[in-house]
This record gives sequence, C-alpha cells and structure tokens, in this order.
Amino acid sequence: MELIQENPDLSAYLAADEVIDHHHPLVRETAARLTKDATDSYDYARLAFEFVRDAIAHSQDSGDPRVTWRASDVLEQGTGICYAKAHALTALLRAEDIPTALCYQRFDVVHGLVAVRFNGAWHRQDPRGNKPGVDARFSLNGEQLAFLPDSEAGELDYPVLYAAPHPAVLNALKAAPDRPGLWETLPVALP
Repeated sequence: MELIQENPDLSAYLAADEVIDHHHPLVRETAARLTKDATDSYDYARLAFEFVRDAIAHSQDSGDPRVTWRASDVLEQGTGICYAKAHALTALLRAEDIPTALCYQRFDVVHGLVAVRFNGAWHRQDPRGNKPGVDARFSLNGEQLAFLPDSEAGELDYPVLYAAPHPAVLNALKAAPDRPGLWETLPVALP
C-alpha cells in the first residue's frame, strides 16, 4: 500500500498542537529520559515505541474507564486506547525531530496507529500494546502491526497520513464521559 501524506509539507509532521503537545514538560522529560539510552534517532524511535506500547496501558485491555486524548495526559495517567497511545508516541517522536504521522485502519471500528519517516520513507508502527494474539513490534523492515485487515470482511488500511488527529476520532475522544461511553461513539469509518 502506498502511504499518502495529507500535507505535502514535511514540517507539518513535526508540529505541536493541542493534542500532540510535545512542548509540554512531561513529554520533554520523558523524551529526555528515553534519549539517554538511545544510540541514534532510530534507536530512540524504537525505545519510544516500546515505552508507549509497554508502559502505557491500553485502557480496554486493562479495564481502565478513563479516556485520555492529549499526549501529555496519556503519559501522566499511563492509560489510553489506541488513538491516545498513538498521540503519545507521536509527541515523543516529534519532540526529537522525527517526522511522525497519524494513520488509521478500519475493523469493527477505526483503529489508530502512527507512521514514522526514516530514510525517505514512511513506516507504520502500532503502539496499542501487546496481549495474547497481538505482537506488534517496531520495524523499518516490513510492518509488524497489531492487526492485519481482512479485505473480504470489509476491513482496510487507510492510506492517508495525517499531521493531526482525524476530527472524527478527536471529537469522539473529547466527548466521551468514560471508556464505555466512548465505545458507543467510536467512528466505524473515516470519510
């Protein structure tokens, strides 16, 4: 699948905003801590991915009712669903000047992940968190995502790389009173 930048300006994939708040002190502190153990930007990206995948609980898997959406809140509270974890990873990577996009897949609902840009190409990564039957890994040599769409079941990969969260995703996260409430309003497809 050919990935398509929504914005042709690569600097858009380094930007901070209300959600990807990579200038927030907690994001900066976390990035600095991870940088100490990294030998280069690729190693940092892998460490940041593993940190978000493993240290931030996927709220559905853990049963946590809280809904987080801002990267700094995800890091502070240590929980989030796939979208929120993607926001946290995006902020950590952009904090170290690694172009990072948000991207999506469609299953029963829309699933969120990221793409990082290394060596002139985009590489999708899924920090949702591993569990039995899910073994996502950081890779620039072939995708190792949590889920693969079944086209016969109507599942798909969206090819668009977004610089900011898709409005349908962000609106659902912001409006949700809790995770069970969020499950009632998650987007089932993107326009």
